[in-house]
Amino acid sequence: MQQFSLCYNKVKKNCLKFIKSQETKTDKFKNKERMIKSFLIPLCFWISKKAEKKTPYFVGLAGGQGTGKTTSSSLIKIILIKYFKLKVFRISIDDFYKTRKERISLSKRVHPMLLTRGVPGTHDINMMLNFFKGVKSEKFKKLKLPTFNKAIDDRFKKKYWYDLKERPDVIIFEGWCVGAKAEKGNTINKSINFMEKNKDKKSIWRKYVNQQLKSKYKKLFSQLDCLIYLKAKNFRLLQKWRLKQERKLLLNSKKNSKLKIMNKEDVLSFMQTYQRITQNMFKNMPKYASIVINLNSNHQMKSAVYKNK
Repeated sequence: MQQFSLCYNKVKKNCLKFIKSQETKTDKFKNKERMIKSFLIPLCFWISKKAEKKTPYFVGLAGGQGTGKTTSSSLIKIILIKYFKLKVFRISIDDFYKTRKERISLSKRVHPMLLTRGVPGTHDINMMLNFFKGVKSEKFKKLKLPTFNKAIDDRFKKKYWYDLKERPDVIIFEGWCVGAKAEKGNTINKSINFMEKNKDKKSIWRKYVNQQLKSKYKKLFSQLDCLIYLKAKNFRLLQKWRLKQERKLLLNSKKNSKLKIMNKEDVLSFMQTYQRITQNMFKNMPKYASIVINLNSNHQMKSAVYKNK
């Protein structure tokens, strides 16, 4: 399609420059032109048709750990700004994690496993709801929004937070559990991995997390205008990609001894907290996501399924 080619010529330089910034000597992106041309540009045309300039259009972008949410959402932002001249703001649900101090308190009150960031219940839901409400307000002036430093497992100081000075046309809200729905029935009582079996014997942790999805997170996710899902083949692939992600973080950290970089055992253990919701998303999210982008075993986009919405 001629429009897509025109768009590609306009955004190519910026997109490839961003991709290069994400590469390391041993980890290069393959088929990047195809990803931009065949998947991200058509997706941006779809979003631009939906976006009204009166109120921000909320794009939810979900996918398991290591699926490339940050890269995809950053490229979508570049294309929407450069070609479609839209004002775009991208933020991750990860930026809204509760502080370490708050999670310590939560772990003492409810269950020790809630000290580990990641699952629903470990985010500041009121801060997210206020962000959604504030950005839609006709009286919008400016917003200060948090950024989270995973390397130290706590929020950055306020001077490093996002300054949102004008209301965006499009907001990309990305995260591994964005759009996830609560588990139904009694399946929650059956442990699915070593961590649940040994650290959550009475199912207190998983029931608390599920209740969060059923209530506050449901309210939050219902405000999304569309939902894009990056779907991997299975959980084992996600583990492999997440380990690669951690190696990148190690390279970027310049080996600062204060940074909490996880080893292989830590990563695989950490991912067990994500497993239940991630596997439910594999099964259910393709039924209700607006767009499902299927990823192959080599971490590349292979097909896209659009739902009428």
